[in-house]
Amino acid sequence: MGILFGTDGVRGVANSTLTPELALKLGRAGAAVLACNSERPLLVVGKDTRVSGDMLEAALVAGVLSVGGEVLKLGIVSTPAVAWLTRELGASAGVMISASHNPVEDNGIKFFSSSGYKLPDELEEEIEKLVLASEDPLPRPTGARLGSLKEGEELKEIYISHVLSLSQRLKGLRVVLDCAYGANYYLAPEVFRRLGAEVHCLHAEPDGSRINVNCGSTCPEALQREVVKRQAHLGLAFDGDGDRVIAMDEKGQVVDGDAIMAVLALYRQERGGLPGGKVVVTVMSNWGLHQVLREAGLQVFQTKVGDRYVLEEMLRQGAVMGGEQSGHIILLEHNTTGDGLITGLQLCQVVLETGKPLSQLASRMIRLPQILVNVPAADKKALMDSPAFQEAVVQAQKLLEGRGRVLVRPSGTEPLVRIMAEGPDEGELKQIVTELEKVAREISLQVS
Repeated sequence: MGILFGTDGVRGVANSTLTPELALKLGRAGAAVLACNSERPLLVVGKDTRVSGDMLEAALVAGVLSVGGEVLKLGIVSTPAVAWLTRELGASAGVMISASHNPVEDNGIKFFSSSGYKLPDELEEEIEKLVLASEDPLPRPTGARLGSLKEGEELKEIYISHVLSLSQRLKGLRVVLDCAYGANYYLAPEVFRRLGAEVHCLHAEPDGSRINVNCGSTCPEALQREVVKRQAHLGLAFDGDGDRVIAMDEKGQVVDGDAIMAVLALYRQERGGLPGGKVVVTVMSNWGLHQVLREAGLQVFQTKVGDRYVLEEMLRQGAVMGGEQSGHIILLEHNTTGDGLITGLQLCQVVLETGKPLSQLASRMIRLPQILVNVPAADKKALMDSPAFQEAVVQAQKLLEGRGRVLVRPSGTEPLVRIMAEGPDEGELKQIVTELEKVAREISLQVS
């Protein structure tokens, strides 16, 4: 990761650390680096519902136009829609303005290459170098050589058609959708209704002042209540930009990304095999997922946290399925990035075709108890490098040696250090995590 780019683009507090001035520079640099040898690169630009989206979109678009690039503006649309349309339309690059599951005040800018994939480190470093240069070396054309802006909101229909083409009819399925006041507020209900499902919606308005607030994939309690109340077959909770999904079974029990991958992988393996016979997961995935997939004859590959690392390993191994416990699941046969809508529809298909409730399908993965806490850390590196903290982690790992594990890592998108313990005894795990959290907070106060 560089100075600006984290594991998922450039993020910060909008109009504070992520300013319109920075967005303009990113637009200029991004268009220049991703021009694909074109004098008039075309960039597809989308955004989620955040209040700051209009401001950052205007600045970024101005930056692209100022170097002679063309912009096709999609309006409010999901991250996976931007990725897919970038590739489908033959654009030079795609840009999504979103901070995904982050709080309302945050926003972010992430780029996609012409192939629809997130950028490799070297291209992000090239953009970053131009943005941080003391003098702007990029051209400033005038007159007819300036770029132009085209509205492309109707192009969402192309993405909807793609999603519909992957799905069977859902007649008879009762589903509750939590759209998190985010980018899927229109796309998800529209697709499910066209497929014939009985749809009940939560937080399905484009309200950028409430995006992810007590709703969506990071806070599914409201969905839990509504699924039980409506006697729905299942519920789906998306995040702010629509690349994640967390499910709720008919009993109101959470079915996280690990369990969703287990259901989808086992279903395909038992019906002719999963292409490549491989699934890529992260170090945060529950060990129960490893066990159930390996018992089914699948190979499991593990990578560090971050969907970009999952994707890199998938491409390296020739896998078509991979993802994170958070619900960011990549199905490469259908899209180049995590797509909560497509993943949710695939899960519904398994429920309908097997005739089994989601609770039964998900129960095949026996998970070990996991305890996770997020510790605020203004200086994540200082905390992670602290000898006292490192020693505390080593001692915690010794307590679980041979029976479980302790994983500590800095968040790639937020000022947090995540502490996770996994093992057979939940009480012991809570005690271990509580002690590590105490040490981490004390050190964070000292280094801040």
